[in-house]
Amino acid sequence: MSLHPNEVLLAPVVSEKSYSLIADRKYSFRVHPRAHKTQVRQAVEELFDVKVERVNVSQVKAKPKRRGLHRGTKPGWKKAVVQVREGDTIEIFEGAQV
Repeated sequence: MSLHPNEVLLAPVVSEKSYSLIADRKYSFRVHPRAHKTQVRQAVEELFDVKVERVNVSQVKAKPKRRGLHRGTKPGWKKAVVQVREGDTIEIFEGAQV
């Protein structure tokens, strides 16, 4: 399946853990459910003009939620943690305070 780089990376992950990983040159993204590591690597290198050293992909499980008597689940999603080369940074995360 061929995806355009803008379709592979959906959004940055905004959490305390993802911001603490920035010190180790690791950036977290929400990715397309059918994207694989090679597509994530190529998309990050093309969109942000950095060199990627490592890509880790994980599946975030769906969580059950309840509001009063109504039960449901929040959908699961796919997350990629990308480590870039020494000296490279991704500008979208630069305004983050850790």
